[in-house]
Amino acid sequence: MTSQKPDQPSHTTSKIARSAGAVSGAVMCSRVLGLIREQLFAGLFGAGYAYDAFVVAFRIPNLLRDLFGEGALSAAFVTVFSDYDTNKGEKATWELASTVLIFFAILLSTLTLFGIYYADTIVHLLAPDFDTVTGKTALTTKLTKIMFPFLLFVSLAAVVMGMLNTKGKFFVPAMASSFFNLGSIVGGVSLALIFPHFNQPAIAGMAWGTLIGGAMQLCMQLPTLMRTGFKFTPRLNLKDPGLKRILLLMLPATIGLSATQLNIFINTNFAASCAEGSVSWLNYAFRLVQLPIGIFGVALSIAAMPVMAKQAAEKNMAGLKQSFISSLILVFSLTIPATAGLILLAEPIISLIFEHGIFTSFDTIRTAEALQFYALGLFAYSAIKIMVPVFYAINNTRYPVIGSFIGVGANLIIISLLIDHLQHRGIALSTSCAMACNFFFLGVILLKKLEGLPLAYLGKGLLKILTATLVMGGAVWFLQLQIQTWLQGPIPLQALGVFLLVGCGGGVYAISLQLLNLPEFTLLTSKVRQRFCKS
Repeated sequence: MTSQKPDQPSHTTSKIARSAGAVSGAVMCSRVLGLIREQLFAGLFGAGYAYDAFVVAFRIPNLLRDLFGEGALSAAFVTVFSDYDTNKGEKATWELASTVLIFFAILLSTLTLFGIYYADTIVHLLAPDFDTVTGKTALTTKLTKIMFPFLLFVSLAAVVMGMLNTKGKFFVPAMASSFFNLGSIVGGVSLALIFPHFNQPAIAGMAWGTLIGGAMQLCMQLPTLMRTGFKFTPRLNLKDPGLKRILLLMLPATIGLSATQLNIFINTNFAASCAEGSVSWLNYAFRLVQLPIGIFGVALSIAAMPVMAKQAAEKNMAGLKQSFISSLILVFSLTIPATAGLILLAEPIISLIFEHGIFTSFDTIRTAEALQFYALGLFAYSAIKIMVPVFYAINNTRYPVIGSFIGVGANLIIISLLIDHLQHRGIALSTSCAMACNFFFLGVILLKKLEGLPLAYLGKGLLKILTATLVMGGAVWFLQLQIQTWLQGPIPLQALGVFLLVGCGGGVYAISLQLLNLPEFTLLTSKVRQRFCKS
């Protein structure tokens, strides 16, 4: 095992950071629209009967989306597509893309029909305690049937995103999820206002809006795909070696991701047995924690995946190690302060965003508790999104599977111990602990498989990040005490207070990290200065 310090962040690191910056901007737009969508849910439906039903109904196709779309399929496709693009030429690459699109369109259409037919059975398995509330299971089943085709649209959108990422196009596919949220908001709210006039539940309008958003997410990427030179070949070649390789790569990843979905199944089942509103509180909280996960973890993963896949295809293991460690440091430098900020500011943030309409102050407190516990696992959530593509790049996918099942075991044990005492908070805490267990396991395995990593360099960077986070946390805590009355005042004053706290915290953290001279961070700031000076 080696601990030597690598060179200063390279051109490759700069490229990853630059691409991640473009993706982050697009993801930020999507997440802001997503929060607006959740605000509308909170204002229209609050936390309880209707929204609980929607969350469970959407979780079923979304679970399969994670399994087949943006998880296993996306990572496997990028790995093989990058290899074809590097070594086999344009014609073979586009033929593979066409075969993959047709194959998964057929497979996912079949799954969608199966899911619609057995929706009632699936809902009973996922949330059996809904039967204790009159009509709740029937409503959840109805919403499930409406939203199941979302799986087809969003999974094909993930394949198209993989093609564009491999071709160096990051911004447009990252913006695609903004169109999902836009379709959900405009279509969903419009239909939610219209449906009651036709004796249909308003929440069903939001379900149809979700379907409209999924279709928009796929369609808005197609013009950019055509401009990259994509030529669709209307044939299905089941003997294509690239398709077989993708399926073989997907197999262990799908098993691994099924463990993650098993965690979601376990958590939903436990949440449905807690006080009414628990499913909603957990969902609102997780939506908020997904903001930094998406902006930092997912953005860096999307940017780093094609780079590391290409380095592996070229047998450039030294470059792969450096790209991985620099990406990991970038993730930590963004998620660790985000964790501190979410813990300190959970209540004022949730009050500002959600406490409108029938979403009460009681709902704010319960959602904030869940958010604080979810935030503890933020570093692990985001880091795993960087680590798993490394296993794909080196064609060793069984360890993420093992790590996922370790996470399931940890989650089940911890949630069983905590659920009676902490209720929904125990579910959030066990989820974070499970992710942390998965992260540490994958880290140890990568250390062995890559025959050493620059741990001293990583440790030095982590120490600087923690120091800057402590300084930031102290500043935010002190300022929060000074403006406490703002945070309890009218909405404009609350907004001013929250933005002041977030802005002050971000500024203090950035200055601290710059003074501590974290190489990955100073690289980013130097690029910003260069661009500013040129303009």
